[in-house]
Amino acid sequence: MPKVLNRRARIWVGGIALIALGAVGCSESGKGDAAASAKPLPAVTVTVTATATETATPAPAPTVTETKTVKVPGPTVTTTVTKAAASSRSGGGSSGGGTKTTSTCSIRSNAGNCYSAGQFCRNSDHGAVTTTASGARIKCVASGSSWRWSYS
Repeated sequence: MPKVLNRRARIWVGGIALIALGAVGCSESGKGDAAASAKPLPAVTVTVTATATETATPAPAPTVTETKTVKVPGPTVTTTVTKAAASSRSGGGSSGGGTKTTSTCSIRSNAGNCYSAGQFCRNSDHGAVTTTASGARIKCVASGSSWRWSYS
């Protein structure tokens, strides 16, 4: 009785047979008609055109309006400063009346004093004009990164 091959052996034999048939078929396919193989194949040309157009219209920007309030110098304020008599310094018995000084500064500091050139200006005084205690005209102007009173 012939010996029956097990399953693994049968798969090997079948695989080798398929490889042998494929090798024979490939060698025969190259021996065909030379005219048939020289025939040009139809060429396929694909042209793709993509056009993308985007028009961006910016939204209107908000209008910025800066309002600056400049304090206009008001009426001239006249102050009377009375200085004490010099009798306390000299030790003499004369009792002098006292000296009166009149100043006409229209803008005063928070302490109530007249400004002088070189001092810092308040924000509300930017661009304003006034006088010093001696009557010299000064204006609040930008000086570097700050605002100062300057002779005008």
